[in-house]
Amino acid sequence: MTSLARELFRHSLETLQDKLLKMGALVEEAIFKAVRSLAERDLDLAREVVEGDDVVDQMQQEIEMESLELIALQQPMAGDLRVLGTALKITTDLERMADLATDIARITIRLEGQPLIKPLIDIPRMAEIARSMLREALTAFVERDPELARRMVERDHEIDHLFKQVFRELLLLMMEDPRNITQGTYLLFVAKYLERIGDHATNLGEWVIYMVTGERLELNK
Repeated sequence: MTSLARELFRHSLETLQDKLLKMGALVEEAIFKAVRSLAERDLDLAREVVEGDDVVDQMQQEIEMESLELIALQQPMAGDLRVLGTALKITTDLERMADLATDIARITIRLEGQPLIKPLIDIPRMAEIARSMLREALTAFVERDPELARRMVERDHEIDHLFKQVFRELLLLMMEDPRNITQGTYLLFVAKYLERIGDHATNLGEWVIYMVTGERLELNK
């Protein structure tokens, strides 16, 4: 690859990285808005999340096409090839995280007119940790920082702990009053979706480690 071709390739990688970060920012915003729509019973905000999912899907397709074109046309060396492969994997996890945020927003819509059976305390905490994990994973990607990526494990354990706590509390409420079963089940879905978002953020950490070191680690054990 000539010096000019190399420079153009590096510019293309930087552009791809910028798009990936923008996609990540949209996903983080979707998670925030979805949980806020549930906590505040805001149907308009929930619908905004649902409608915005198409934008994330479109970004995923664009990043995938550009990554594949760079692989096919530039024939990158091993290190750059791992970067492009990681970008492809990260977009897949980001798209799934956006889908889960959309599922939470849809639950807000389904619960229209129903007062919450309990104040939402741990569910927003789960969402904040998940959003923080997403930001840190993308920072690790940009800075090529495998140590930061490995921190995903500790944060994921925090989400898992909160999920178990939410599960116990909601189960108790449903046992005490059968009228709580329907909404309690929906709230359990929300907690599970956030737990899955945490898993996807951990996946991002795994891909960053692979990108930098070439080593495949399973952080979710």
